[in-house]
Amino acid sequence: MTSIQEVSKHNTAKSCWVILYGKVYDVTNFLDSHPGGSNAILAHAGKDATEEYDPIHAPGLLEKYLAPECCLGEVSGGYDLLAGKKEIKFQQEAPDLSSLLNLDEFENLAKRILSPKAWAYYSSATDDCITKTHNNLEYRSILLRPRIFIDCSECDLSTTIFGHKVSLPIYVSPAAKARLGHPSGEAGIAAACASFGAMQIISHNASMTTQSIVAGAKPDQIFGWQLYCLKDVKQSEARIAEINTIPQIKFICLTLDAPFPGKREIEVRSKMEELRATGAQSEVWGTDASLTWDKTLRWLRQHTSLPIILKGVQTYEDALLATKYAPQVRGIILSNHGGRALDTASTPVHVLIEIRRHCPQVFDKLDVLVDGGIRRGTDVVKALVLGAKAVGIGRAALYGLAVGGKDGVERTLQILADETATAMRLLGVSDVKELSSRHINARILESQIYRGESSPTFVSRSAKL
Repeated sequence: MTSIQEVSKHNTAKSCWVILYGKVYDVTNFLDSHPGGSNAILAHAGKDATEEYDPIHAPGLLEKYLAPECCLGEVSGGYDLLAGKKEIKFQQEAPDLSSLLNLDEFENLAKRILSPKAWAYYSSATDDCITKTHNNLEYRSILLRPRIFIDCSECDLSTTIFGHKVSLPIYVSPAAKARLGHPSGEAGIAAACASFGAMQIISHNASMTTQSIVAGAKPDQIFGWQLYCLKDVKQSEARIAEINTIPQIKFICLTLDAPFPGKREIEVRSKMEELRATGAQSEVWGTDASLTWDKTLRWLRQHTSLPIILKGVQTYEDALLATKYAPQVRGIILSNHGGRALDTASTPVHVLIEIRRHCPQVFDKLDVLVDGGIRRGTDVVKALVLGAKAVGIGRAALYGLAVGGKDGVERTLQILADETATAMRLLGVSDVKELSSRHINARILESQIYRGESSPTFVSRSAKL
């Protein structure tokens, strides 16, 4: 048995020990290869790191990355699993979910429940948060045009995304580290999606293994998996090979809107104390910034036969270029990374209108989805009217999870589904396929749309293929 005092003594410039789940681990030789950088470990050197480690790491990682001899024994004096304490606390504070009537109320309650670190990670956006704010704000400037004397007693929200039937035109976007909000993590989100026949895209940085997330899925449940291309190409190839063996994963969502990290000041401040404690430098961004159309898609074709979805399209030019790579590229997601990458970038709804103006044929060749800013059912309807097949929610799902676990995500999806159906009925629409441009007035946004050259020659010439 080893005391905590003894663990602390063994942390020097040449040695690093930490406590996890009541056991002492020598992680000295793992510092340089830790995917999150050495700072994340050094900040907890000589301490019990379980509370920080458990919510963001999948079970089995210790055994996968550390040799058996790295476990030096147990800590004397007994041990209580901190994650278990967190779950008990959550159960005591659980609200009446039926009393929450909109997504804003979920967010406000999540802010009180989440740890400062978790809130900083989930809520942060780049610089002045202008893009994050406008992702939603721009939907409000679109006016709806209801028709009357139309039978809308029935309302069908089902649609087809990437060739797969789903019951909702609402899906859960790839959002990392779900167990920071609740112990059920991404598996809790998956269970909630199953209740609604909704699609889920699993984050590359999920806090659970992909296999454990899809383990309880229904036979017809649809999952995608998010890929960040890493500087360590072999690591990316190994992850893709693993995903190829999981039948529930129907496509790979290649994320392209964050080749380099934005300056997310809320999150930066939450890390300052950690960096000061270690005296270390900021971590190096691990995503490959050298991706190009031809090179990257050719490389992907060599490693998977799954359809590719390009996430992070922010201009009509790139939407049009994506059509040249069909059928390998099956669809695109218009996204600015939830305002977490480039501030003052265009919003997804702006890009939808750009595509309609400059290259409407994109909608015939690819499924177009949008991600970011969805807070009401009316937002969902407006995106569908403009040509989107479905809309994604990221933070909203995490806030629902933080507030009520699986049930909280279900309540979040129920609110959006009910609001969407209500908006459609009041428009005089009984099926999402009936939504069209005659149902909106978007003149205010149309005045803000890019009006530059739009010829195919110009588009190809302006791209670095």
